[in-house]
Amino acid sequence: MLEHNIIVIGTSAGGVEALTYLVKHLPSNLNAAVIIVLHVSSQGTSVLPKILSRASNLPVSHAQDGEAIVHGRIYVALPNYHLLVERGYLRLTRGAKENRCRPAIDPLFRSAARAYGQQVIAVLLTGFLDDGTAGLMAVKMRRGVAIVQNPDDALYADMPRNAIKNVEDIDHILPLSDIPSILVALVNTPMEVQPENPVPSKMEFETEIAQLSLEAVENESERPGKPSTFGCPDCGGMLWEIEEGNLLRFRCRTGHAYSAETLLATQSDKVEDALWIALRALEEKASLSHRMAARMEARNQTLAAQRFKEEAHSARERSAIIREVLLKVDPNTGVD
Repeated sequence: MLEHNIIVIGTSAGGVEALTYLVKHLPSNLNAAVIIVLHVSSQGTSVLPKILSRASNLPVSHAQDGEAIVHGRIYVALPNYHLLVERGYLRLTRGAKENRCRPAIDPLFRSAARAYGQQVIAVLLTGFLDDGTAGLMAVKMRRGVAIVQNPDDALYADMPRNAIKNVEDIDHILPLSDIPSILVALVNTPMEVQPENPVPSKMEFETEIAQLSLEAVENESERPGKPSTFGCPDCGGMLWEIEEGNLLRFRCRTGHAYSAETLLATQSDKVEDALWIALRALEEKASLSHRMAARMEARNQTLAAQRFKEEAHSARERSAIIREVLLKVDPNTGVD
């Protein structure tokens, strides 16, 4: 018999409140380790262990590289490090960002699935976009249990909704209030050992590349997917296109990874950045041309003054067009 004794949890926007509720309702004798990724700023200092400790019956701490996994403890990812699971211990790595995040949920779920197979319970809570969906697919591929917060119950429904849309065999879709009890029930119910699905080479590759494995980066023959026509927004390298059921993903040579939705959001951000740069350049050109026109007039160089005035007017007109575009950007999507 086997036990579900590795619980991995991923969340983003609204996650502090959801995690606080969840850990508050887990018993002190829980016979499983709980490993958490919350999207946080890479520049910040995470106080999540302190927040959760106030509510939790279990000890909570930031995960340390090489730390042994102990049942009855809660481990939280550090800012700017992916948190990965190996058999018996945890790994911290500065691998490339996935879905614009480090720590990201997909590497945690994927590595846990690789190491522990059907002993894993993966829980996806509130958040924007769709980090965690590919990771849930990996968990199900290895016969683990997938639990998703009901989108109607989530503070931010994107992550749960995208998982439900793309992962066909989710085991439980529940309001947050029901998740602690199902976790306890699963942990306390032994399961029969099933023939394990072997770890796919793609899962091996993606877990290794999250650890900055030079062999994985250089191994062209094992690279999953096919070359796409898109460039990586982070490093400019070619993105490889990976199709898994309904889910379309992209990954570059160095390891940056995106879902289609996250890639679109990132490209929208890059377009807006480019527009702001263009606006600044045009405003500076108009200002400088206006000053040069004034200098030419002071020297009675009428033709030169007129030419600079025309350049200033043209720059102002073009900057007005860009400003109009920026004013129309949708604050929810980043696109017009």
